[in-house]
Amino acid sequence: MHLMYFTEQPMSTYPADVGLDFGATALMFSNQYFNPEDGSRLYNEFIEQYKLAEAVGIDGIMLNEHHNAPFCMQAKANIFAAILAAITERVKIVMLGNPLPLAENPIRLAEELAMIDMISKGRLVSGFVRGGGQEQLAAGVNPAYNRERFEEAHDLVVKAWTETGPFRWEGKHYQHRVVNPWAVPLQKPYPRVWIPGVISRETIVWAAQKRYPYIALNTSIEQTKKIWEVYDDAAEEVGYTAGPENHGYLLQCHISDTEEKALENARQFRWMQGEFTGLAHPVWSTPSGYSSPTNRRAFVEFSAGRRANPRGKTSFEDQIRDTRIVAGTPDTVIPKLRHLLEETRPGMLALWGNDGTVSQEASLTCIRLMGEEVFPALRETAKELGLTSPFDVDAPVSIDYSTDLKPAASVA
Repeated sequence: MHLMYFTEQPMSTYPADVGLDFGATALMFSNQYFNPEDGSRLYNEFIEQYKLAEAVGIDGIMLNEHHNAPFCMQAKANIFAAILAAITERVKIVMLGNPLPLAENPIRLAEELAMIDMISKGRLVSGFVRGGGQEQLAAGVNPAYNRERFEEAHDLVVKAWTETGPFRWEGKHYQHRVVNPWAVPLQKPYPRVWIPGVISRETIVWAAQKRYPYIALNTSIEQTKKIWEVYDDAAEEVGYTAGPENHGYLLQCHISDTEEKALENARQFRWMQGEFTGLAHPVWSTPSGYSSPTNRRAFVEFSAGRRANPRGKTSFEDQIRDTRIVAGTPDTVIPKLRHLLEETRPGMLALWGNDGTVSQEASLTCIRLMGEEVFPALRETAKELGLTSPFDVDAPVSIDYSTDLKPAASVA
């Protein structure tokens, strides 16, 4: 099993009451409330968290990006990936991921990722996402072309990684007379691609057809099982049987040295969900053309008060009850996570450990307990349940380095 640490990198020092009064903090909430001094401190605290994650034996660091919103400070995940490539030695750098439809030049993206892969000596996992609906508006991209741009940009990036240039690309959304990137990935044929998502059936099917692992983002156990049914059926249709190595899971989980501290800090997961900030208006997060008509109608009716949240019950107590949020000491968290593994059987698990206004001291305690106590127990459970990760089932590719470079154990 591949075990990862994740945080959204929240900008948690702005006046939340102003955000609540405005009614939303993504897209249209003024950046006058961003404080660069606080931002500088927080960015460096996140780097300290990631360095500790590697030191305590965590397998991977999961990165993502969002735009025009304080719930995530990573406007370009590749920047943090490049930093991690240089300051870490062992941990996988898992991008979940780059929003392809926002890319005006996918070749530049392919070059950036290739550089990260080479600097890290082959530790990159390059995930791709469609990006949130409000981010299409922030980037000036027509939401109606989101899926078309996603698939075409993916195909161009992979071709740039795998086909000797120069060649020409004339697509619907991207046209390049010369594709001939000098920087290509160390991993061959190209870095692993994992696809994260929540409720888009089309993306689940597409990932299965490409044989890319799919990472379910903080869905309930029952929702996750339904996702695997869709994925597994699509996999069978194209000629393979999916297993744990194709299934990944992200869970909000805060660990502390007392139950009381853990529960108090775990309530900060509601910070991103809108309880403290308002987050994004549903019409902005699912603009016309961005998602299927059924999904859009559900969110618009929810915003108008005519139906329940399509993501399910979202109170803190509800999420604790159905294991969308786990909190406690290692002794109480491990049995809950074992139950989740038994029910959903993922080969990749990321714990979203810290959010909102959780202090740096509490964040580091969570990471330390995660790496030193919780993850070792989960590795034993994974062996018992046969929860293989992609790194377990694929043969590694050995790389010979010159004597002045310290090689990674393997490139997979």
